[in-house]
Amino acid sequence: MPTWIESITRSRLWRSFFRHGWPDNPLDRSLVMTSNIFFHLHPVKMNRKSLRVTYSFGLGVMVVIVFGILSLTGLLLMFYYTPAIEHAYSNVVRLQTQVPFGQLLRNLHRWGAHLMVILVVLHMARVFYTGAYKPPREFNWVVGVVLLLLTLGASFTGYLLPWDQLAYWAITVGTSVAGYAPLVGSQARLFLLGGPEIGQEALTRFYALHVMLIPAAIVLVTSLHLWRVRKDGGLAANDAD
Repeated sequence: MPTWIESITRSRLWRSFFRHGWPDNPLDRSLVMTSNIFFHLHPVKMNRKSLRVTYSFGLGVMVVIVFGILSLTGLLLMFYYTPAIEHAYSNVVRLQTQVPFGQLLRNLHRWGAHLMVILVVLHMARVFYTGAYKPPREFNWVVGVVLLLLTLGASFTGYLLPWDQLAYWAITVGTSVAGYAPLVGSQARLFLLGGPEIGQEALTRFYALHVMLIPAAIVLVTSLHLWRVRKDGGLAANDAD
């Protein structure tokens, strides 16, 4: 009679993960990584120093987790929100006062957005401090800068959606500052507002950017970012440390 361990190792589920036997040699370890989509996200070899918790503090992983939480909470918030100036504020008030756990849901999304900005900044500071932006990883540093701008854009576009006084005047100041950008300032402000002042067109555009265009761009650029990390051999680590 086979033992339960032998039964597990012979099961289809086990073989779907370990198709080439137990990874106890360099060839099988490499095959395990390249034949499984989950393991394929990690490089075959990594610098041992980069695996220390104090090296990266898991900041990049935390950013991805927080983005997932924001995506889930944002999706749930869409069930109770209408991007119309006549209903936006009342929808937010109703969510916070009448919908069960609505206040918690909105706070998770709002504080999660603040936390994601902080984590992205800390992640880039860690990369700079450890020199992980140096060749051959300079392209991925540029990708990271793009992700920082997208994160700030997601936070900025979500600010107008409650349609309260704080959001209205914050966006008024923000778009006015953007209007002073060289060459493209007036076009950028017109693109964001859809007209000379903040109104329904601005709310519609901020909503579309916040729930569709920017999140899709974050997913695509993050995929490229993770792929480049893997192709570059995992996290960079200075051998002199």
